[in-house]
Amino acid sequence: MRIGLIGTGRIGTFHAEVLGRHPEVGSLVVADTDAARAAAVARSVGATAAPGPHEIFAWGVDAVVICSATASHAELIARAARAGLPAFCEKPIALDLPGTIRALEAVGAAGTELQLGFMRRFDAGYAAARERLRSGRLGRLHTVRATSSDPAPPPAGYLPLSGGLYRDCLVHDFDIIRWVTGREITEVYATGSDAGPPMFREAGDVATAAAVLTLDDGTLATATATRMNGAGYDVRLELAGELDQIAVGLTDRTPLTSVEPGPGSPGGPERPWPGFLERFAPAYEAELTAFLRLARGEAPNPCDGREALEALRIAEACERSRAERRVVSLSEIPSLPSLP
Repeated sequence: MRIGLIGTGRIGTFHAEVLGRHPEVGSLVVADTDAARAAAVARSVGATAAPGPHEIFAWGVDAVVICSATASHAELIARAARAGLPAFCEKPIALDLPGTIRALEAVGAAGTELQLGFMRRFDAGYAAARERLRSGRLGRLHTVRATSSDPAPPPAGYLPLSGGLYRDCLVHDFDIIRWVTGREITEVYATGSDAGPPMFREAGDVATAAAVLTLDDGTLATATATRMNGAGYDVRLELAGELDQIAVGLTDRTPLTSVEPGPGSPGGPERPWPGFLERFAPAYEAELTAFLRLARGEAPNPCDGREALEALRIAEACERSRAERRVVSLSEIPSLPSLP
């Protein structure tokens, strides 16, 4: 297959490395608005550098991987759809619902495939939790606890472009709660704190956030996130049922220290996870393999645009709840009944 990759930042470079050595990829063409950076990445992975994103489509490829700046995602998704190309895109489709809807309508009209980059669906721990829950071994699920903690904040210039902590970070938790449980979130109550560096207040964002989510079967879930977790990168999910309780992300690299006395109490990890690429590297590789199978028509779409829209709707509800200090029903947030 001939794959075009657009965007050679941190995640784009990682994807280029994976695709460059993948046995199903015969050739890889990479592009970026920074042509020099694209050329350097191309040299490092044995790919061809295109002068810019336009050439990705003009030169002819079998599928497109979009890792560019968020503001360009919707336009590139629509362009791939018009070209009849299957596309993989890092989340989000767009930072708002109207932009997301327009991109999904373009994909629907063209009848092409769009896979979104919710990599936790491809993590072995989350997959095992999904299987165990659905096997009945936990009994009736009553509580879900999700957390996502970054070890350090992003650059100040990134915050105004990120969409905020709910859309940029917690959207992964919203998606994985839906995927693992198989349930829909019906209402939310969210709050956040901008205490810490002034750049969060200046961007109208929060450094720490918490949300209480009600699922459609009455299960309660909490989702918390922070940009300021100096102990390390910490992403976990706990599922508590009437028969058993399990956790995803609880290993000897989890940046969590027990202070219980006694020889049975573990200390802090020697090598805590430093970031998302290290923690989820196998999942990122697995999602690209799944995309290549989708592009060849060998497998169904594991995470289409509708799934991304539902996660964004939950994030939108949380932003509204934080701003208005009230419970927000998901029925208040626009959906896509018109999508084919």
